[in-house]
Amino acid sequence: MTAGTVRRRGAAAVLSAALLAAAALVAGCGDEQEATPTSTGSDPSMFTNPVIRTDAPDPQAIRVGDTWYLFHTNTGGRNVPVHTSPDLVDWTPAGDALPELPDWADAGKTWAPEAIQLAPDRFVLYYTVAGRESGRQCVGRAVATAPQGPYRDDSDGPLICQADLGGAIDASPFRDTDGTLWLLWKNDGNAIGVDTWIWSQRLSPDGLSLVGEPTKLLRQTEPWEGTLIEGPFLHRQDGKLYLFFAANAYDRAEYAEGYAVCESPAGPCVKAPENPILRTNDVAPGPGHASMVVKDGRTWLLYHAWPPGQEGSVDPGRQTWLDEVVWSDGRPVVKGPTATPQPRP
Repeated sequence: MTAGTVRRRGAAAVLSAALLAAAALVAGCGDEQEATPTSTGSDPSMFTNPVIRTDAPDPQAIRVGDTWYLFHTNTGGRNVPVHTSPDLVDWTPAGDALPELPDWADAGKTWAPEAIQLAPDRFVLYYTVAGRESGRQCVGRAVATAPQGPYRDDSDGPLICQADLGGAIDASPFRDTDGTLWLLWKNDGNAIGVDTWIWSQRLSPDGLSLVGEPTKLLRQTEPWEGTLIEGPFLHRQDGKLYLFFAANAYDRAEYAEGYAVCESPAGPCVKAPENPILRTNDVAPGPGHASMVVKDGRTWLLYHAWPPGQEGSVDPGRQTWLDEVVWSDGRPVVKGPTATPQPRP
């Protein structure tokens, strides 16, 4: 899996040097190329997946006012590409949310960014980046006064690195119903041939530092998971706390999404026996690394998937899909991957 980890973010990692060298050109023309309406024919009430048809891995979105802001792994010469949408369906590129990296980080492998709003004019972005001193992927945090950025990381070093465990990636913030803030992440154990754990730790109220000690929640244990689990996020539904995660090799059809039920953000957590709940079908191989949003009482899953037969390819890469989640006797059921027209959120 070491080679897979080096390639983990697909074209973004492989082509980063060339893309960064051409950043000015991309900034001038990329937005028009990437904007792809996904409305279905003449019926504005319907849409068709994928909702972002270019390379947009590891998507996460937040809503501020009437606008959704979606962040994903580096592509197109941008460290953290950000898109905006009024409806979760039609997305417009809005530049680079993190145009400058801190001095301790190297460009080219800025993965899986996730943002949270902590005040009307305060947003914190957690992102994975190449740590220069450790030589491993590490987690950083950056702050902005607007949801689309620009975010700035003024830290002297990573928030989390765990270099002896392969590095730290896929950070995901969570605010619980009691107001406490938490951060989940994965140690990148598959980079060095050791276990991959999902970790949890309290965050300070400003979201910039960790409090107390980290807790191990889950590791790869099931055959469908292969050698790793990753991409965690927490979601409360009807008082119950769910931990969602992706598993297996990101560039293979075996990649899929599962979940566990937790007693608290610090665990313990028990995996669902019906996992995986989102898996490859004829229209979308390798679906996973998801995030969850709620709109008008309905739950939706944003995730990436490959075009059929193009797992691991450079173009178009991993596209962003949107499918509804329904709750059946306390179990999340994903209606997807769905490529046929469906009602908009």
